[in-house]
Parts: sequence; C-alpha cells; structure tokens
Amino acid sequence: MDDILVLEGPIPPGELKRLVERFFGDMVKYVVDVRREVLAVGGELHADAERVLLAGGSRQADLWGANYRPGKGPDGCIESTALINIRPSQDNRSMDIQDPEVRATVRRITFALLGRGEDL
Repeated sequence: MDDILVLEGPIPPGELKRLVERFFGDMVKYVVDVRREVLAVGGELHADAERVLLAGGSRQADLWGANYRPGKGPDGCIESTALINIRPSQDNRSMDIQDPEVRATVRRITFALLGRGEDL
C-alpha cells in the first residue's frame, strides 16, 4: 500500500510532502515501533499504520501513535495523541503517550525518520 510507508531510514522529503497533502494537508498520522525503531506513516487512521506494522512482525505493546506537523519546528511538530495509545493494561489511560520514556523514544525516532518539523 503506497499510502502507508514503513520507514527504517529517513523519508525522502517528496514522499513526506505527498503523504501530508494526500490525507490532511497540514499533517500526517504515524505509528512508531519503539522496540524495532521503525515507523509507519500515512493512512487516514493510526490503526491503518498500526495494521501494517503488526503484519510486518511488530508487537502491539511496542506501537505508539502520533501526528507529525511539518513546519512547526522541533517543539511543535509532534502530537503524541492517538486512539491506539489508550492502553489501561500498560497504564496508559489517555490518548496521549503518558510515559516520559516512551514519549522521548517516539520523539527521537520521529526526528531521525520524519524530521524535526522543517517546512516541506
């Protein structure tokens, strides 16, 4: 599915722009596998990218959803909110990633693979 890309290395800027424009115009949804340090970007729902990662061998407990907003800089480009993040069994009772360590890992992987909020 070319509407969702699994990234193990930095996304080409043209691909990021295509996905942002394809779905929401100013942002793109993505899911990070914090154990494998890969992410799936694109789709209408975080669950779409989650399915792609699960099919590729990821474990549910390792997957965390967020939104990436290009042009917002490193402090504003990541919104760590997604329905798939609600996990009472992992003590995450909110759509936001509550564990500071997980949030920091998602941020590090996001910066490495999607960018630091640069303009498209």
